[in-house]
Amino acid sequence: MNFPLIKLIIVSSTFHLLAACGSTPPSNYYLLTANSDFASVPDAPSIGVGPIEIPAYLNRNNLVYSKGGNTLQITEYERWAEPINDGMARVLRLNLAGLLQTEEVEAFPWPRQQAPEYGVKVNLLSLDTASGMAVLVAEWAISKRDSKDIMTRQLSQLQQPLVTNPINGEAVAAAYSQLLRQLSEIIAASISADMQASKRAT
Repeated sequence: MNFPLIKLIIVSSTFHLLAACGSTPPSNYYLLTANSDFASVPDAPSIGVGPIEIPAYLNRNNLVYSKGGNTLQITEYERWAEPINDGMARVLRLNLAGLLQTEEVEAFPWPRQQAPEYGVKVNLLSLDTASGMAVLVAEWAISKRDSKDIMTRQLSQLQQPLVTNPINGEAVAAAYSQLLRQLSEIIAASISADMQASKRAT
């Protein structure tokens, strides 16, 4: 005689479970973007970008923010549309192509016999938000094809204001993109200076 009551309880529980699943908000996906306008000029250098190394805590699809101290916030519904190290490498290649006016930009790894004139390696130490600012700290190095030594090695700490408070994924992606633009400008300036020095020496 109790069977109908049991069946009613099961159906009711299933309905509430489906309703809860249906209320899950959709995830938002974000891309890092580049200033990709470029045109090749005579004597433009060939550039290789990579590898790009990132901290393990950033190696995830979810956006990660610092909550102060040693605490991190890993977002549930804000995600990168591609692995962040791949996005950084893509944006750096496009930015350097535009800044140095070259179409010869390669991604690591490249064939040893076809090494680019300049290789750029980046070790990202920190990429975070704090006090209304996005902050990037990276060690980067430039090597030359005709030399076994590192041409330049530098540690850069860059900041970019966030346009919203509280922060959201769209603002963070835009600020991180601008930080990569700043880093690209510093790297491009170093390569340009070396090219000019080489021309004066010949």
